[in-house]
Amino acid sequence: MKTLLITHPLCHEHQVPQGHPERPERLAAVEKILATEHFSALLREKAPAATREHLLLAHDIGHVREIESLIPREGLNQADADTWLSPGSFDAALRAAGAGLRAVDAVASLEADNAFCAIRPPGHHAESRRAMGFCLFNNIAIAARYAKETYGVERIAIVDFDVHHGNGTQEIFWDDADVLYCSTHQSPCYPGSGDASETGAHGNMVNCPLPPGAGSARFREAFRARILPAIDAHEPEFIFISAGFDAHERDPLASLKLREEDYVWVTLALMEAAERMCAGRIVSMLEGGYDLGALAASVAVHVQALMKGAKSDDR
Repeated sequence: MKTLLITHPLCHEHQVPQGHPERPERLAAVEKILATEHFSALLREKAPAATREHLLLAHDIGHVREIESLIPREGLNQADADTWLSPGSFDAALRAAGAGLRAVDAVASLEADNAFCAIRPPGHHAESRRAMGFCLFNNIAIAARYAKETYGVERIAIVDFDVHHGNGTQEIFWDDADVLYCSTHQSPCYPGSGDASETGAHGNMVNCPLPPGAGSARFREAFRARILPAIDAHEPEFIFISAGFDAHERDPLASLKLREEDYVWVTLALMEAAERMCAGRIVSMLEGGYDLGALAASVAVHVQALMKGAKSDDR
């Protein structure tokens, strides 16, 4: 498999207060492990900058203007209690969103079989009119809308295995029957959304809340029983992954207790689905993951699975 890695140095320039979990060291840890010999076959590119028009694919113009207005000349500013902005944050956010656009271009034009975007700030909590949960703009929603607009992709599946529910992605696509959003997440946990009863205007939301300590068996069962069948029924032409690795047992922000082998399993299961339905077209974008060692190790096995190909044992 030809796997494209997209990142950009400007994503390090999104600064946060000392001790904040969503820190530049996260991306440094990911980049360090993906620079090792095991990943020498990766195609590598720097992310282009998204335009403001691209941001409007998923966001209200007022939201884009508000984020721009909150960027400080120096020091730090806040969009909410958890979400900070620094002088470099807007440029970082444009590159994070731009990575998804370039990934769509590469996969749609067969330059790559799939792609992983190692970016920050993350995106899945950003709603159409609100930044929250460390997220300024919803990178994966922008990329999905771009695929629809630019390449005529009609049916899309977005799969989110971050430990926190992607409330922003859900809000943006709630009324869009063409987009299936599937999420496993810890509940109760931030942001408090993602109940199984939240099914979207067209039954296009599949939420699988899991209790603290659920572990591998319940995570995989949620995919086997609900998410993978929903993907099969939707027959997507493109699959996007909100790849958060904060469900790992070592992550400090939650306690779902997954391990690296769970990320291998779910990646291969999604690749198998993609091979059957959409010629293997997958774009994966980094979301959470706050223990640096666990994040690096989890990203490594996720990307290795993308590079290896679609063969899931134990589906």
